Amino acid sequence: MPRSAFKRLFQSAALAALAGALSGCMVGPDYKGPPNAAPIAMQTGRFHRAEAAPVAADPPPAQWWLALNDAELTHLVDQAFADSPNLKAAAAKVRNARAMLREQSAKLLPSGGASAAALAVKLPSGIGAGSSASLPSHIDLYSTALDASWELDFFGGVRRGVENAKAGAQAQQATFEDSRVQLASEVAQAYVNLRDAQHRAVLSAASADLEDRALQLTVKRRAAGTASDADVERLRTQLDQTRADLPSLKASVDQYLDQLALLTGREPGALDSELARLTPLPLPPDSVPIGDPAAMIRRRPDIRQAERQLAADNATIGQNIAKYFPTVTLFGTVGYAATQTSGLFDSRNVNALGGPVLSWNILNFPKIRAQVNEAKAQRDTALFNYEQTVLAALQDAEDSLSRFGHSRENVAQLAAARDAAMRAAELTRARYAGGTASMIDLLDTERQRVSTEQSLAQAQAMMTNDYVALQKSLGLGWQDSIPASTPKG
Repeated sequence: MPRSAFKRLFQSAALAALAGALSGCMVGPDYKGPPNAAPIAMQTGRFHRAEAAPVAADPPPAQWWLALNDAELTHLVDQAFADSPNLKAAAAKVRNARAMLREQSAKLLPSGGASAAALAVKLPSGIGAGSSASLPSHIDLYSTALDASWELDFFGGVRRGVENAKAGAQAQQATFEDSRVQLASEVAQAYVNLRDAQHRAVLSAASADLEDRALQLTVKRRAAGTASDADVERLRTQLDQTRADLPSLKASVDQYLDQLALLTGREPGALDSELARLTPLPLPPDSVPIGDPAAMIRRRPDIRQAERQLAADNATIGQNIAKYFPTVTLFGTVGYAATQTSGLFDSRNVNALGGPVLSWNILNFPKIRAQVNEAKAQRDTALFNYEQTVLAALQDAEDSLSRFGHSRENVAQLAAARDAAMRAAELTRARYAGGTASMIDLLDTERQRVSTEQSLAQAQAMMTNDYVALQKSLGLGWQDSIPASTPKG
């Protein structure tokens, strides 16, 4: 390049850098916030399926599991939050993201260091030959120096990097909070399934006992000629089927015990004695506060994670656009250099170097253009992912409301059937006491009562699980969950 052309290029770069410094600009698009991905829900201010469930528009509590009034469940959730390995791993990722943010922010500040060297130089023979004073063949050189550099962020590339890292750290924080939401719901559902399996095992054993007594009486009646072989085989088949359910229910109890142990950071079997005592199945309150869709969108951690990722990808565009422009770095070094250690720090041995250093990747423009286009495509992907996350969250909440409402109806119907079976059993006992009903009739009505108890217990467990799923869909359970600087344990 001709010297005059290089001079003009340098002057242009200097003027561009000066203009950037004066304006304090940051190249690239400024983040304007996420789009309104659910305008209808935001406008109406209510959930479409809320009418199907006994809910209220009041703000929901963060610790929703307290409404189930089960001290053991509350204890298990607290243990899971404290000791879950998955949650600890998520917290570690947050600390890592915050450290990366501090590292990126440090690029806005000057950097520097110190150095010291002791060098031995052997010169080739013949250097200085023919001169009046030949150079020595061996030279020792000692030096110490302090140096500093500072990249002037005229066009905002470094600041866009800080913006990117900050949004990334916030996205990782939201991921951690979403892990808490998931963990609380998993613990609650495993606990409900455990209590359901325990109750159904007890009821199945009671039903098997009633069926066995009915079978023995029918065998005696067949011997007396008042019952047929078909009656005996029908009752025996029914008893065998009921007994066949017991091993499966006991296996389910073991499975849920081990699942709870894993979720709370313990080994399999660690909770067996603690949860062996049969307790009532936790039931949701009569009315459940759910808030409105706008609050749910602001609260759900997965939506905030998607929004923060969109902000980070938007900042990446500016980072890459800044590569089109020159960079100016202020560099300086000061130190001492001498051929003998005795005079190293003599004032006459001071050396210094300093000034601005300009660099410009002109030949890399095609590569930079590709990086900018790649960053824009990544930003667009994050934008569409955010919209999909919002819509999926709304669908999750609406479906959960529908399931919870209909499960309440199912429980009410089965409770009525259970009450009818209990009245039938009482009437049959009275008739049996009066001699107008047989023992077979009494045992059959008792068996039907136990069967309705089983169906009701299973429906109640499903209703409570639907309540848990509703709380999860609302994004509850993460509040006040900033991870500590060091992991527990």
